[in-house]
Amino acid sequence: MSNLILASSSPRRKELLGKLSIPFISHSCDVDETVSTSLSPSEIVTVLAKRKAAAVSRQYPQSYIIGSDTIVVSNQLVLGKPKDEKEARQMLRTLSGRVHSVYTGVAVLHDGVEYVFYEKTDVEFWELSEEEIERYIDSGEPFDKAGAYGIQGLGALFVKSISGDYYSVVGLPVSRLARVLAEMGVTPSR
Repeated sequence: MSNLILASSSPRRKELLGKLSIPFISHSCDVDETVSTSLSPSEIVTVLAKRKAAAVSRQYPQSYIIGSDTIVVSNQLVLGKPKDEKEARQMLRTLSGRVHSVYTGVAVLHDGVEYVFYEKTDVEFWELSEEEIERYIDSGEPFDKAGAYGIQGLGALFVKSISGDYYSVVGLPVSRLARVLAEMGVTPSR
């Protein structure tokens, strides 16, 4: 069994973690994602990342567990994954022609030690037409992604500019994670 476990079944996070050339397995977890409305965006993603890692850690106490969570924030409004087409449409209209922030939190737990961090990346969208929004909704892509778009897919067509870590917007800041894992003694095998 691998000593590194990703507390997620996200294909995007699995692909990104694979870039580190460290063997791992993924183990999905269902956790309560309810958080206090008084938390800041960075607190939301770090609390949820920790919650996910802790849930899997109970099953694999000797392993290194990585939990992660991503949210989109526009005008102080937190956008998670849309429930339906109506909500996806509203989210995309909210992001249209504006700069929003994507927060991704990461928690790495092992043997009572925890490293918790987050990355914030600003993304600017072009002004979107209703036709573009409807075509994107028809693609089915918005429904399992925070803010109702995937920058690595068709949602890339909406992006005018980005300031920060691209991979954090996809769902896992691999560059910083690699450094945290190295600090914990987890490095690629030769």
